[in-house]
Amino acid sequence: MSFIVWVAVLGAVLMTLALTSSYLRWMPVTTSAVCLVLGVAIGPAGLGLLKLDTDNASTWMEHLTEVAVLFSLFVCGLKLRLPLKDKTWRIAYGLAGPVMVLTIAGVSLLLHYGFQLSWGASVLIGSILAPTDPVLAALVQVNDARDDDSVRFGLSGEAGLNDGIAFPFVILGLLLVQHDGNPGWLSDWVLRSLLWAVPAGLLTGYWMGRGIGRLTLLMRIKNDDSTLSPNDYLALALIALAYVGAESIHGYGFLSVFAAGLGLRHEEVKSTGDDELPAEHLVQPVVGHQNVEPQHAVHGDTASLEDTQVAAGIMMGDMLAFGSLVERAMEVFLVTLLGVVLMAHWDWRALPIAGVLFCLIRPLCVVAMPWGGLLNSRQRMLIGWFGIRGIGSLYYLFYALNHGLGQSMSTLCIDLTLSVVALSILIHGLSTQPLLIRYERQKKQDV
Repeated sequence: MSFIVWVAVLGAVLMTLALTSSYLRWMPVTTSAVCLVLGVAIGPAGLGLLKLDTDNASTWMEHLTEVAVLFSLFVCGLKLRLPLKDKTWRIAYGLAGPVMVLTIAGVSLLLHYGFQLSWGASVLIGSILAPTDPVLAALVQVNDARDDDSVRFGLSGEAGLNDGIAFPFVILGLLLVQHDGNPGWLSDWVLRSLLWAVPAGLLTGYWMGRGIGRLTLLMRIKNDDSTLSPNDYLALALIALAYVGAESIHGYGFLSVFAAGLGLRHEEVKSTGDDELPAEHLVQPVVGHQNVEPQHAVHGDTASLEDTQVAAGIMMGDMLAFGSLVERAMEVFLVTLLGVVLMAHWDWRALPIAGVLFCLIRPLCVVAMPWGGLLNSRQRMLIGWFGIRGIGSLYYLFYALNHGLGQSMSTLCIDLTLSVVALSILIHGLSTQPLLIRYERQKKQDV
């Protein structure tokens, strides 16, 4: 297919979403679900406007999904304003750690004993499907930095952390599939992929975010250019440097980029104050403020604000707007592509696998955790249901395809992963808005 056709179809999809957004807002359906259906409609099973060979596209699809996840992780980190010592963080740690490991174990057991797959294939597919998605789960995550709801904050922290923490288990699955002959491979995996790569990624990104955030604010205040500097450049630079910095020392770049956004947010907290509103809510940048005089670049009552608050507010507001725009565009494109290839890779075994994963394994793992008073029973069930699979799983799928899988194993992984992710987009997409509306209504009644 020519580039012109791809651009034309993408433009048509975006135009359709733009024109129907006012209707979709009142319907129990997400944008991702609509894009998936549109992808099927324009793919080989429908109008035949687009075709995509997953084998030939695996390399660039790996990088494209990787970029989408990186932007989403960065934005996710920017929205989490609570200090790390706050007890609400324990929900995110529990979901991204024990719950995810138990989910991998549960799916692996299901695939091995229920579908007679090898242990290598079972662990690999279980690890690919285990992480919840930071791209498609926007509706159930925190709305902005003021949002400290336990459910949304826990799901946001989980999505930010487990996309990186799943990496060592994907590598474990690949090692099991390939029957690595090195007798010390398991100890090497534990040392390099778990004990080193996870903390190295987190610490590299967090302190890079803190350091670059502090340096940026100091320079902009000193040079009196708080309102003129291009913050989208800064976001791109920080994402790139955090990713490369972690990968260069064999840490996980996903964790580093999430932690960079978190570190930058915590530097904003330091400049603004814990008890203040997030900096982006203290100032209101004028659209296109890079092209106007500094004194006209913001509006609202900024006379009582410190210079650091104005600089931090414009910086954070611009970064969130830019990152969210890229995130939404990547979501539309990738989910539409998923719809294009879905029918060619549909596997009916995904129905029982998805049913057990969504309705039994994930909810039971969440409910079984000793949350204490952090979550009530209603919140546990809601978190247990909102284990949305998406772009993160697609990235791990293409990563695995590009790292030595045989043809039969590749076909198995592609068919099951694409089918389960599509089911998650549809099932969770149809249930998200009604459940959230009910949850918010019950919260107001409890107050």
